[in-house]
Amino acid sequence: MSADLSSVIAATTRWLVRSYPTAGGVLSASLAEAQARQAVTVAAWLRYPTLLDAALVAVAGPGGALRLDRITGAAAPEPDGSGDPGDQDGPGDPGGASAGLPWIPVPREPGETGNAWRTWVDEVLASWAACLLTSPDLVEEAVAGALRSEHARGLAVDFRRLAAPDGLDRQAAPLLRHPDLVAPIAGLHRAGLLARLGSRRGPDAEAVAAD
Repeated sequence: MSADLSSVIAATTRWLVRSYPTAGGVLSASLAEAQARQAVTVAAWLRYPTLLDAALVAVAGPGGALRLDRITGAAAPEPDGSGDPGDQDGPGDPGGASAGLPWIPVPREPGETGNAWRTWVDEVLASWAACLLTSPDLVEEAVAGALRSEHARGLAVDFRRLAAPDGLDRQAAPLLRHPDLVAPIAGLHRAGLLARLGSRRGPDAEAVAAD
C-alpha cells in the first residue's frame, strides 16, 4: 500500500465497515474488513494511479465523510433537506434527503476519543468500493487496472477476497455486499468508475462523473 494513500484507505475502509457492520464475531469482522480494504485499495489505485496523485491527496485532503454520513443517517441532514448541487455526478442527487435514513448519531467505538479520522474518508473511494463489492462484473477489470498503477510495482498483490469471495467471506459481509443497501453510496460516483474503466454498462455509463 502506498504510504501516501494509507491514511485515506484506512479511514475509508473503517467508514464502510462501521456503516455496514457484520453481525458475526471476530472472524466475521476481520473478513468483512479485509474485503472492504481490498475494495478501497483497488478504488484508490484506480483513482490515484501515480505517486504524485497520491501525494496531492495527502496534501489537499480527501474531503471527509460528512455527505456519506448524511446519506446513511449517521449525521444530521442539511438544514433545508437538500445536498450540495455542486457535488453531484449527474442529474439528481443520490445522497439527497430521500436517500437518507432517519438521523441516528453514529456510535463511538470503545476507547474512541474523537472523529478526526473521518476527515480522511474519501467519498469517491467509498462509492467505488461499494460498486466493486456489489458488482462482480466490474471487479476483474478494476483489479487489472489497479495492478497497472505505480502503487503495484514490485508487489505480489492478492485481491482474492474481493475478486473471488468464498462462502465465509459472503456470510461475513452481508450488508457490504447487498446491492440495495449500498445503492445510495455506490450510485454517487458509479459513472466515474465506469468512465475510468472505459466501460459502458447500464444507464449511468454515459454520464461521466465530474471527479
